[in-house]
Amino acid sequence: MIEIKKVTAEQLEELGVKNWPIWKKEVSVFEWEYDEKETCYIIKGEVEVIPERGDAVSFGKGDMVVFEKGLKCTWKVKSAIEKHYKFG
Repeated sequence: MIEIKKVTAEQLEELGVKNWPIWKKEVSVFEWEYDEKETCYIIKGEVEVIPERGDAVSFGKGDMVVFEKGLKCTWKVKSAIEKHYKFG
């Protein structure tokens, strides 16, 4: 499951998102499997993620995205992405 939500600046502050590590990726397509839950906040870019089971999900700048543990999917990075991320 992939959950996408909008968050306020106050919520970002409460979660300490600016202190999370940053991951960057150029335009590309790759397969991925989540060993644990990941929560991320998209700083820039646009992505389409296609779960092994389920419909494609698109998200981009300003979205908070949660990927469940065990999710197998294909990432299609449509414009270079930069995100803060946190596992667990």
